[in-house]
Amino acid sequence: MSKQPNIIIFLADDLGYGDSSPYDGWIETPSMERMAAEGMRFTDFHSNGAVCSPTRAALLTGRYQQRVGIEDVLVEREGWHSEGLGLNSSELTFPRLFKDAGYKTAIFGKWHLGAMSKYNPTHHGFDEFHGYLEGMIDYVEHGKTWWQGLEQKDEEGYSTHLITDHSVRYIEEHKDEPFCLFVSHEAVHLPWQAPGDGPFTRKYSDWTTAEAKKKYVSMTQELDKGLGEVLDTVERCGIADNTFVFYFSDNGGVSKVASNAPLRGHKADLWEGGHRIPAIAWWPGTIKAGTVVNDLAAGMDLLPTISQIASIKIPESRKLDGLSLKALLIDQEPLPKRQFFVGYEARGTAMRDGDWKFITSKWHGWELYDLSIDIGETNNLADQMPEKAADMNIEVAKWLKDVHSEFPLKAWRQ
Repeated sequence: MSKQPNIIIFLADDLGYGDSSPYDGWIETPSMERMAAEGMRFTDFHSNGAVCSPTRAALLTGRYQQRVGIEDVLVEREGWHSEGLGLNSSELTFPRLFKDAGYKTAIFGKWHLGAMSKYNPTHHGFDEFHGYLEGMIDYVEHGKTWWQGLEQKDEEGYSTHLITDHSVRYIEEHKDEPFCLFVSHEAVHLPWQAPGDGPFTRKYSDWTTAEAKKKYVSMTQELDKGLGEVLDTVERCGIADNTFVFYFSDNGGVSKVASNAPLRGHKADLWEGGHRIPAIAWWPGTIKAGTVVNDLAAGMDLLPTISQIASIKIPESRKLDGLSLKALLIDQEPLPKRQFFVGYEARGTAMRDGDWKFITSKWHGWELYDLSIDIGETNNLADQMPEKAADMNIEVAKWLKDVHSEFPLKAWRQ
């Protein structure tokens, strides 16, 4: 057995804070419940973006996504050029760090950090890749959207099952050597397809909410089963005490079907419902079972966390924005206080400073909330506390200048 700890990062797509049962949600997810009972559940964990690509860029690099120029979701739309764009292969990523340290590395599922072959995950430190480069694909009929390494080659099957099957196989194959596995699920992102369905052909506008929610439940439960299979495989292979698993979602749930209760907002919003997400850490014998932490943490914290867990040194010249969670995970030591920013410049910027939440929005102006008494962000205090709002706005301006100094927005905008 490898003495170096194995790493598994399990990422859901668009799963809301209030969807799953460990978060008092409306969908029974026994594997997530088990993981929380045996590990550590976060109540104030955040995706770095309110949409997919920025969160993934921050996860891979341990830095605010603006530093690498991915401040919006990589889709083509008016005012935003995404065609031909992606995460530069020169960026330092966690798979590259782990591969250089002798780990086997793999990603199965969604990439969404560049749809062209030059941005393929295998150029970023992953030894093995089965999945897709775009933001979403048909769960059943993949066609030319499915890749095996650098080759476009379809695999028959429901995408959630394919991702799970590859993950199980990979763990079994590499149980005797250190590995770093990124299980990057498509679920529960659109389109609404359950196992056994055919290709997706209906317009989204034709779906009733009840129909969509029924599919959403099935998709979530298949995701949960996949998580259970991964945990079961780790235990069956006898490596549970040497394997760190971290599960979270890449942003808040979508408005038509998901629940982000008790938070306000949904995916793409700068309210908490857009970026506060479910997150659970699991490492039997190392992380105390059944712990719940209220410290503010984020996806960009995972690179420094897993690097410290694996005793992998990060070059001193590399500026990271994330903090290592190792002491919190193992000894429940509180994280140091810090300001945290969710910059989604298409809509504005949000800032957390303790329980204070500030948003400078292109549509709503300034918003200020005290989350200690107003978790649902219903009472805007900006007019009542103008000095507090102004001070936080100054901090937002400083942050924007800092993170965009390395990759100006003008290079990516019309």
